Amino acid sequence: NVPLISKCGSYPPESCLFSLIGNMGAFMVALICLLRYGQLLEQSRHSWVNTTALISGCTNAAGLLVVGNFQVDHARSLHYVGAGVAFPAGLLFVCLHCALSYQGATAPLDLAVAYLRSVLAVIAFITLVLSGVFFVHESSQLQHGAALCEWVCVIDILIFYGTFSYEFGAVSSDTLVAALQPTPGRACKSSGSSSTSTHLNCAQESIAMI
Repeated sequence: NVPLISKCGSYPPESCLFSLIGNMGAFMVALICLLRYGQLLEQSRHSWVNTTALISGCTNAAGLLVVGNFQVDHARSLHYVGAGVAFPAGLLFVCLHCALSYQGATAPLDLAVAYLRSVLAVIAFITLVLSGVFFVHESSQLQHGAALCEWVCVIDILIFYGTFSYEFGAVSSDTLVAALQPTPGRACKSSGSSSTSTHLNCAQESIAMI
């Protein structure tokens, strides 16, 4: 039988690796969310969707920290609280960035990436719902189905995060600065390109989006 992800890290030494992976994963998720948020700000796409995506991504990272450091067999309540925060927040982040991908698609490849993310978002939603429905039943077959859906959901979301490599080709040191301290008069970058062009109407567009 395929075990639930949490059951793979209940006892040492697996629990040590589980905590390490959870902490590193939370850090990487927060970093990716912050970089993508700053990158969209550089493109003068300051909107509530982008801000909400950042908040949901950081909430996902916080949930991963709790899941990774409180094993299910030793701190069941805290572990389930962390999972209950991480999974829905991660799904919300995925859905919001699907919308942002379509909104910012200016080239055929941009649209292809948006289509791919939409498919991944649908798979994540279906598998997460099925995993929750199967998990509440005591049947061994349904528990097995819940575990399979959970693994598929997590792998699917990891692939979704991997699709950001397309836009991150244009990341520079200014991207993190834009995320931490956004300014109205900044350079506007096009996704999937390493070149930066400054537009005269960048400040006006940024103010209009706010």
